[in-house]
Amino acid sequence: MTSATNSPHKSGFACFVGRPNTGKSTLLNAIVGEKIAITSDKPQTTRRAIRGIVTRPDAQLIIVDTPGMHKPRTLLGERLGDVVRTVWSEVDVIGLCVPADEKIGPGDRRIAAELTEQAGRTPVIGIVTKTDKVGKQRVAEQLLALSQVREFSDVIPVSATKGFQVQNLVDLLTAQLPSSERLYPDAEVTDEPIETRIAEIVREATLDGALQELPHSLAALVEEIVPREGKDLIDVYVTIYVERDSQKAIVLGKGGAKLAAVGRKAREQIEVLLGSRVFLNLHVTVAKEWQRDPKQLRKLGFDS
Repeated sequence: MTSATNSPHKSGFACFVGRPNTGKSTLLNAIVGEKIAITSDKPQTTRRAIRGIVTRPDAQLIIVDTPGMHKPRTLLGERLGDVVRTVWSEVDVIGLCVPADEKIGPGDRRIAAELTEQAGRTPVIGIVTKTDKVGKQRVAEQLLALSQVREFSDVIPVSATKGFQVQNLVDLLTAQLPSSERLYPDAEVTDEPIETRIAEIVREATLDGALQELPHSLAALVEEIVPREGKDLIDVYVTIYVERDSQKAIVLGKGGAKLAAVGRKAREQIEVLLGSRVFLNLHVTVAKEWQRDPKQLRKLGFDS
């Protein structure tokens, strides 16, 4: 397959890496044009490698959003770091994301150093995100600071919320892809299982307004998705996991009000995803220290 200019069709993989809360998921959603990765102002919202697919006449770009890299304090943290390193070893181009509104720090430099040591000859693009939060002078300063961290194939400022330079970034990423036929059908925007997307929607709704201590202790697992016989309705059963009884009380809220609000917010998005009316059954349970328990991690899909 060739494009209108007779250039070979390209297909391949890119990934976004960076510290927690650097705008990677928001950027992925902006590029794909659909919400496939949950977002939150809470650090470490992303816990999986999530693939978004961009298909255009001349190329198919698969972008992998990765968990924010940080010094791990739990077994879960260690496994998320391993996920990121596995992803960047398998892609054709890497985007290192640094927000415009935060100074480049030790965490950014540590990730850049790891890329230099482990990513070999894979091209790395420096991406300054969240440029809408600061003035032009600050953006220019951040671009210069980022360019001094390591050697990049390109450095680009973007704003996912404003759409600034988003398509230019796609062009830069696509330019690094090998010649190849399409790897996914044209209509696909992600290969994430429906169960995973539903669980993430529920977790995002639960995170909204959660206390600072709660986000890292939250997990969600879809237990069952069952079309109700004789009705245009799907029953969806999801368990929300926390680590302590006090956290369960926070999620439930007084008289179950908080959980009810979570259900309403999540159900709207799940109905759009499934294209059907949904009865969402949420259950909250305590799994003590699940982030440190290999058995619990496996149950929740965080395999070693």
